Amino acid sequence: MSGRIFVWFLATLLLTTVYAEAQQPTKVYRIGYLSAASAEADKNRFAYFQRGMQELGYIEGKNVVIEQRYAAGQFERIPELSAELIRLKVDVLVVYGETAILAAKNATSTIPIVMTVHPDPVGDGIVASLARPGGNVTGLSDLHTVLATKRLEILKEVVPSASRIAVFFHAANPTLLRQLKDIQDIAPAFRATVLAVPVKGPDDFDRAFVMMRKERAGALMVLGSPLIGIHRQKILDLAAKSRLPAIYTLRDNPEAGGLMSYGANFQELWRRAATYVDKILKGAKPADLPVEQPTKFEFVINLKAAKRIGLTIPPNVLARADRVIK
Repeated sequence: MSGRIFVWFLATLLLTTVYAEAQQPTKVYRIGYLSAASAEADKNRFAYFQRGMQELGYIEGKNVVIEQRYAAGQFERIPELSAELIRLKVDVLVVYGETAILAAKNATSTIPIVMTVHPDPVGDGIVASLARPGGNVTGLSDLHTVLATKRLEILKEVVPSASRIAVFFHAANPTLLRQLKDIQDIAPAFRATVLAVPVKGPDDFDRAFVMMRKERAGALMVLGSPLIGIHRQKILDLAAKSRLPAIYTLRDNPEAGGLMSYGANFQELWRRAATYVDKILKGAKPADLPVEQPTKFEFVINLKAAKRIGLTIPPNVLARADRVIK
C-alpha cells in the first residue's frame, strides 16, 4: 500500500509541476521600430521583417509587440521618436535610416540596436568594425558605397554618349557625400564628369531637374535614402519628363516605372534583421554580432520606361538583368 501511495504522490507532484509551468505567463518582448521614412514607403519592407519574426516563432500580440514610429522625412522629429521608444523600455530597437541610426545610438548605450541597413556604418562611426561592431549597434550593410562603380559602369554601357552624369542626392546625408566623392573619383575612368545635384527636400526637386537639363546631363544616378524613398514617384516622373536615363539603388524604382536599379534586395535585408533580433533576445550581445553584408545583388530593367524616353537597352546589358519588366 505504501508503495502505491508513493507512486501516487510522485504522479501528483509531476502533474502539479507540469500544470504550474503551463500557467506561467508567456514572455512578451517589446520591439521598437524606428524609421526615417514613412509607413507607406516602408510598408513592403516592414512586412518582410514581420515575416522574418514569424518564421522564428515571434507572433505579434502573443509573445512580441512591435512599436512603430516613422519620421516620414521630418528628420528633426527623429530624436523625439527615438526617446519615445526608449521610454517604452523596448528590448531591442530596429532602425532604418542613417540619421535615425545615429540618433538611436546617441540616445542609448544599453538598449541593443539593429540596423536594417546602412551603407557605411564604419565610415559613419556607428560601429568599430564590421567583424566586431563593439557597443550596442549591429545589423546589416547594403554596400551602397562599394556599388557606385558598378552603377556608373551600367549607365555608361546603356548610354555610351553620356559624358556628364548627374548625381541626385539628399544633401543632409553625410554618407551620400562620401558616395558622391567616390563617384567623382572613378568618373574619369569612364570618360565622364559628375554634375552634383544636392537637394534638401521635395521643394528642390523641380529646380534640380531644370538644372540637369540646362547643364546637359546625359544620364542620372539617384543615391538611395529615406527622402528619396518617400518621394519616389515624383522623382521617377521628373526623370521620365526630362528623358534622362536613370539608375537607382532599389528595385522598387523600376517596379514603379523607373528605368533601372542595381543593388541589394532590401526586402531580404529586413527579413534578415529579424535574425539579429532573435539572437539578441536569446542573449547575444550586439558587440559580438558581425555586421552582415549582402552577397547577391539585383539588376532590374524596365523596358516600358526605356521606350517612354526613346532608349534602346543593348542586348548584352539585357542579358545580365535579373529581371526585365516588359
